[in-house]
Amino acid sequence: MLRLTLPGPLSLSTRCAVRSHATTQTLVRFKSTSAKKTGVNEVKKLTWPEYLAIRGSKRKWQMAVTIPCALLGFFGGATYFGSLETDPAKPIMGIDPFFFYGACTVGCVGIGALIGPSIGSALWSARHRNQMALVDAMDREFYRRIAKNRVDASLQSPTHPVPDYYGEKVGSLHQYRQWLRDQGKYKRKALLPEE
Repeated sequence: MLRLTLPGPLSLSTRCAVRSHATTQTLVRFKSTSAKKTGVNEVKKLTWPEYLAIRGSKRKWQMAVTIPCALLGFFGGATYFGSLETDPAKPIMGIDPFFFYGACTVGCVGIGALIGPSIGSALWSARHRNQMALVDAMDREFYRRIAKNRVDASLQSPTHPVPDYYGEKVGSLHQYRQWLRDQGKYKRKALLPEE
């Protein structure tokens, strides 16, 4: 326990004369509350199974938001293009208006499906913002390992593409090991001549 003795509240007369030491205060601070540098050197790191589970959770959020966004795009496109007045005798860019508006509605579905994963990722990030620094660090490490171990893209052919080039299907350690085996098998097939 630390004890500090300080003079009490100093008035103008005690500051000038400094004779009166009768009023003193004792401040007590227990050693358990001393100021330490906690957390500076202790950086929590995710384990690979935890990281892959979080990554799977993020993909589920993205898929869960993609479906409603695609449906919203469909209903929005159908509502807008269905309300337009059409004259079958006047083609739009040489296409029948019903087919053109139908293609535009399908385009709205595609736009909704493309925007959905971005919205899902943003919602997931907002929900798990306390883990974002850890996840970002593990993302960098994961993609560094993927880039180091994947097959060179110049070895692929149109009939035989590289399996899972970006490691998108990796969701567990077992799947990562299988991905490594698949990459090695592809590399051996592409580089070694068949007998």
